Amino acid sequence: MARNVEIKAQVDSLAAIEPLAAAMSGQEPVVIEQDDTFFACTHGRMKLREFANGKGELIFYRRADDTGPKESFYVISPTDSPDTLRQALAMAYGTIGRVKKQRMLFLTGRTRIHLDRVEGLGEFLELEVVLQDGESPEAGMEEARTLMAGLGVSPEQLVAGAYLDLQASRRP
Repeated sequence: MARNVEIKAQVDSLAAIEPLAAAMSGQEPVVIEQDDTFFACTHGRMKLREFANGKGELIFYRRADDTGPKESFYVISPTDSPDTLRQALAMAYGTIGRVKKQRMLFLTGRTRIHLDRVEGLGEFLELEVVLQDGESPEAGMEEARTLMAGLGVSPEQLVAGAYLDLQASRRP
């Protein structure tokens, strides 16, 4: 199973972070519209991500819902039929929520820098440091902390859980 180290932080302004991420990356960002449907899952999280081009990915992942850098285990399976797959999974397992966002993706080395505008939640930074087989999570955690500092994100801005959890915590 693939692994990475992740952080998620709520930020005041993606506009302030974007030039820093661009400088680290040395490339223009890729802008991605994402529509994630989450399904009931007893041993982690499962979501179907649909892209604007009609393609999708079924993603299973397992990680602690802590703040701070954390190891995540994941499997991604591409699909050309996200609508019918969503329908089948919803009928089989039930949906537990949906998250829509616009993501600017920057790549720097082995790290994906995500600048996210999440519908109904606000602006966030995510880092995903891809780990090599056998590599300790601590190496990825240190890299995430270094990138956070370079992007001007403090540990106090880190949030636990997934966007889905944040949505649920803000419902009346």
